[in-house]
Amino acid sequence: MTVVALPATAALPVHAAPAATIGDPVVNIAVFAVFITMTLWIAVRVSGNNSTASDYFAAGRTITGRQNGIAIAGDYLSAASFLGIAGVIALYGYDGFLYSIGFLVGWVIVLILVAEPLRNTGRYTLADVLAYRLRRGPVRTAAAVSTLVISLFYLLAQMAGAGALVSLLLGVSSEVGQNLTILTIGLLMTFYVLVGGMKGTTWVQIVKAVLLMMAAAVVTIWVLGLARFNIFDLFSDAAAKSASGDAVLRPGLLYGGGLISKINFVSLSISLVLGTAGLPHVLMRLYTVPNARAARASVAWATWIMGLFYLCTVVLGFGAMWLVGSGQIAAVPGKANAAVPLLAFKLGGTLLLAAVAAVAFATILAVVAGLVLSASASFAHDIYANVIKKGNLEHHDEVRVARYTAVGIGLAAILGGIYAKNQNVAFLVSLAFAVAASANLPTILYSLYWSRFTSRGALWSIYGGLISSITLIALSPVISGKTDARTGESLSMITDPGVNFAVFPLENPGIVSIPLAFFLGWLGSVTTREQVDPARFARLQVRSLTAFGTVKAARR
Repeated sequence: MTVVALPATAALPVHAAPAATIGDPVVNIAVFAVFITMTLWIAVRVSGNNSTASDYFAAGRTITGRQNGIAIAGDYLSAASFLGIAGVIALYGYDGFLYSIGFLVGWVIVLILVAEPLRNTGRYTLADVLAYRLRRGPVRTAAAVSTLVISLFYLLAQMAGAGALVSLLLGVSSEVGQNLTILTIGLLMTFYVLVGGMKGTTWVQIVKAVLLMMAAAVVTIWVLGLARFNIFDLFSDAAAKSASGDAVLRPGLLYGGGLISKINFVSLSISLVLGTAGLPHVLMRLYTVPNARAARASVAWATWIMGLFYLCTVVLGFGAMWLVGSGQIAAVPGKANAAVPLLAFKLGGTLLLAAVAAVAFATILAVVAGLVLSASASFAHDIYANVIKKGNLEHHDEVRVARYTAVGIGLAAILGGIYAKNQNVAFLVSLAFAVAASANLPTILYSLYWSRFTSRGALWSIYGGLISSITLIALSPVISGKTDARTGESLSMITDPGVNFAVFPLENPGIVSIPLAFFLGWLGSVTTREQVDPARFARLQVRSLTAFGTVKAARR
């Protein structure tokens, strides 16, 4: 069993502690059943008629800006935020909070550069925007492939978090038991998408966001109360409990071990800041509102909610460091991902643990539903309806294909989650951000703002960013060759220490793949003989700023 997948230079301060089941499995199952039943009821109750593509993919564009903002927060605040970030802070202090900063700052780019023009120019997917002024078939295919790959990467993190959480609460420690847990969770999550569509998924995400903020607030206030409502006392008490001492309060414990470690931090930061604007499941939410003003309001609401939540992660992480300790965190299934459930158990016993864990599970359900819906919509709408059928497809057939695709994506996520189940979820999400920033962001910005951008530039940018980021990840210590210097235990996804093909030293490829994708988009555009239509770009700009010409399409 591997431990947290973080840079080899960051030694995990471990004190021997026996692995144990926490809480009462019967109570945990009962609370889980209540939450699952409630969210299923919501998904079925509000889903209504999902026979048309607009209803199934965009909730009929009936979601208000405030509702969509809360839903975006529910979609974005994933297992990486609730479990992974707090876990990294609990083990490494200051450096762990850098994940929170990166995840939040990325919304500035979405708000300023992407939200309004994307809502004005598209219908359901990113490919709708690109295909307006570029060669539709090849560009739609490339955008759909990118969406599927990014969604699968993101799904790995959610499945890893779900497996760790349920295994911890049910006392499942065997490999077979954890794999069966992930299988069950994956099937359940896929069912949400098949039943609820975008409308059902939206309301599940809204309820989940409210519950998540309430749970984070309760635990945060509880921890602060024990620290005499003095954040500096919390920091000092946590540092005194940590084996690393005051080093947890300064930069460098996680990313200060040498030049490679520091470059890896820069690469991680670039990926987190730029990746948000390229995430297909987040961008798809912008199409559920009636106009660009509502889309802009959505992002503003989401930013405020997430900002408050990420402040809570500081208290949650240092609270776990102080009250639980790194030794116990490292000894249970899921390791760092279990820091918040362990903290809840330490504070309020079985009932608080079960409630917090159920909220975390609802978090994963909502995020995975959004991811599966985004990926299935991209395949059904972009590849099947517009490339294979060339637009000659009824709406109900498009929805049917999307549902079939959702089942396939769910099965792929299950298989991937089994292999990634012991990796830190915040770290896994950072890889998805790197792929999104490499494959999608350059093409989005070039298409919206550069008049000379061509179809070749789009294809080179998408495929170049996608292939380079995936290849560098495959050749990095994330996949093979990384071991604990003290124990010899593998810290990579390939757990055999004798397998080592890690020729790329960084664990996050963003510092290489993102600039490369921007360069390829420029190079492909300036070296082609393809004629660019200035009038079509001008119409796109008018659309992106005013939504003129998109009202009729949006109502279909």
